[in-house]
Amino acid sequence: MNGQSVHLRLMTADDTSKIVAWRNKDFVRHNFIYQKPFTREGHLRWIEEQVKPGHVVQFIICLADGREIGSVYFRDIDREAQTAEYGIFIGEEDALGCGYGSQTARLALAYAFETLGLKRVYLRFVEGNVGARKSYENAGFQMIGNKQDTVLLEQGERQVFFMEIDRETWRVTKVKN
Repeated sequence: MNGQSVHLRLMTADDTSKIVAWRNKDFVRHNFIYQKPFTREGHLRWIEEQVKPGHVVQFIICLADGREIGSVYFRDIDREAQTAEYGIFIGEEDALGCGYGSQTARLALAYAFETLGLKRVYLRFVEGNVGARKSYENAGFQMIGNKQDTVLLEQGERQVFFMEIDRETWRVTKVKN
């Protein structure tokens, strides 16, 4: 899938070293609810137990010059309810704030609604992750009312906020963008 500055390719087991390195960087890890260190074995287990059976679809985010900068995925894919959770991380610090997350979200949502046939995609983000929220809003995600949770992380207690986008909202947003 190709966008203006980014394209997505399906992740493979060969990407494990990159994924583990990216997810273990503090600036990435501290924006996730799951903050324990990633391991090669754990990621390979994720592929076997989640990706191969189709519960997860995961991509590598690539720039036009071929440089790989992070990953985007849909997890907990519920084919009956036609829903999934969206997740993304930019693992290269110099690629943050460049608009790649918003472009990635647009490409990934096109895949979710057109290829996977989903009706709704939701996400969670941790309080203080302002760049992520802005990126999600640029892609058409909207806050889910007052739905939030609290988690205890290495940095202390933090709020978790929820956003979603449905197929119809995505179509309207897609036309505007």
